[in-house]
Amino acid sequence: MDIKYVAHLARIGLAPEEEQKLGGQLQHILGYIEKLNQLDVSNVEPTAHAIPMVNVTREDELRPSIHNDEALRNAPAKANGLFLVPKIVE
Repeated sequence: MDIKYVAHLARIGLAPEEEQKLGGQLQHILGYIEKLNQLDVSNVEPTAHAIPMVNVTREDELRPSIHNDEALRNAPAKANGLFLVPKIVE
């Protein structure tokens, strides 16, 4: 594996000793992936998560909201019922 090429793709600069260290780590990772490739997964259904995921959020329910005047009460700047914020795009 070309460590310099991977570092370039990741937009990171590596010292020569870091290249050596990273090279060994990547070889270890690729060796582990090769072990995983040897497993028979023909009867395993593809999933996005190892365990089933369920939505744990509450059901939406209609509730009273804060009144606009109350929301704007402590606003440092407001106009026409809206918050005024500093422009950040130049």
